[in-house]
Amino acid sequence: MSVSNKPGLAAGIASGLLLIVNIILFCTGRISQAGPYMIAFWAALALFFSRYTATKGYVYTTMIFAAVTAALYYPQPFTRPNGRDLSVLITPLIQVIMFGMGTSMSLRDFYGVVKMPAGVFVGLACQFTIMPLVGLALATVLHLPPEISAGVILIGSAPCGMASNVISYLAKANLALSVTLTAVSTLLAPFVTPLLMQWLAGNYIEISVQQMMWDITKMVLIPVAGGLVFNHFLSGRINWLDRLMPRLSMAAIAFIIVIITAHGRSSLLNVGVLLVLAGLIHNLAGYTLGYWFCRLIRMKEQDCRTIAIEVGMQNGGLASAIAREMGRIATVGLAPAIFGPVMNITGSLLASWWHRRPPEGSKIHTSQQAV
Repeated sequence: MSVSNKPGLAAGIASGLLLIVNIILFCTGRISQAGPYMIAFWAALALFFSRYTATKGYVYTTMIFAAVTAALYYPQPFTRPNGRDLSVLITPLIQVIMFGMGTSMSLRDFYGVVKMPAGVFVGLACQFTIMPLVGLALATVLHLPPEISAGVILIGSAPCGMASNVISYLAKANLALSVTLTAVSTLLAPFVTPLLMQWLAGNYIEISVQQMMWDITKMVLIPVAGGLVFNHFLSGRINWLDRLMPRLSMAAIAFIIVIITAHGRSSLLNVGVLLVLAGLIHNLAGYTLGYWFCRLIRMKEQDCRTIAIEVGMQNGGLASAIAREMGRIATVGLAPAIFGPVMNITGSLLASWWHRRPPEGSKIHTSQQAV
């Protein structure tokens, strides 16, 4: 093994040993003592993944698991350190993320509405019907507590997440359509998401449509508009900021998830396994129903993949911030916090699967066949 891979090997061995220690602690009923070993396991696994090209895509998600584990075992530093409630940071953080999204966009990203109207219409229709209804079905079938159920419906009613663009690129899907769907669904969110919540979650919690519209507007439309203006006039002129924004957005999402996990620790310990199961079913249902509906109406394979990914991957950060504005971060906010890492894992796996199987008739497939 090369010198450059020795740290990877050491990290792999360390993560394996730490996993064994954790299994022993869990099997012997000493779960409360497993905190440091669990955190170290995820950190070592992330270092191991970072040393190999095939697994680098899982580093971010693995570090989120480490942070979430820390929040579960040691919630105080992430809830009210020195008497200050950290949940007040969630809305500013999501505004930073949305501004970052705006800086990575331009008006050209909306041209897809004209160039690919059918794909955009089908994608938006699937996004705002399949996921909210699947969320409602899961909340009903699993008999989740009312506010937890509302959170499941909320993440289903949220727009596409920016991670879907990266997954679409890796999956050899239609990246232009992916970017357009993310942009348009995000701009529609202030109007569509509150109405869906009132319709589907109104029986679980009280929903103020007007207030939610304003909350999403100040968290989405205003920052995204600011980012678009920044991109138009200053893109490429402040290189350090262009490089910083993607990293800052990822850090902000991770911090939001940690804050929510710490605040909702008690509820999470009661319904955690069930909520993870709900997140997995919800996510896989989005991929499956989105993909096969598009196949049914005979769309191109690349477009089928794109819409499947866009439908399956929601903006968990925005959903979390909405829950914070509702004053229900420890309950309604739990589903977005749990579903986010689940989406990242399944999205990465799906991208790897499709990456090795280029769409029939595509330029990628043809060139690879020629080789």
